[in-house]
Amino acid sequence: MRRALEILILIFGVVCILIACLHIAIGPSSIPGSVPVNATMDSEDRFYAALFLGFGAALIWCSRDLAAREGVFGALLLTFFLGGIVRIISVLAVGWPSPLFIFLGSLELILPPLFWRWHKRTV
Repeated sequence: MRRALEILILIFGVVCILIACLHIAIGPSSIPGSVPVNATMDSEDRFYAALFLGFGAALIWCSRDLAAREGVFGALLLTFFLGGIVRIISVLAVGWPSPLFIFLGSLELILPPLFWRWHKRTV
């Protein structure tokens, strides 16, 4: 069970890096349903993509020894969960996003507690 979780977290990290690279390479136009943005928003999207790339790299690093890197792994899961909370704030502030982002927000709220419980059962 522990090895399966480590592989899943490794894949999660790789997916984060691929998404980040897409945003870095082509900017906000990589977002389904997006509209053209000004230079400030383009810069902001690419900046946050670099942080997401680091997030993915940290997940990959954690996946190599979740037990020894439990604190960092927990902080990464909390960060991802907070991303889901922030999407709720966005819904309250400006309305519902496209269905893809509703789905992604659901994953951000469901996966971190699921992964944490799975991890705690395998240590």
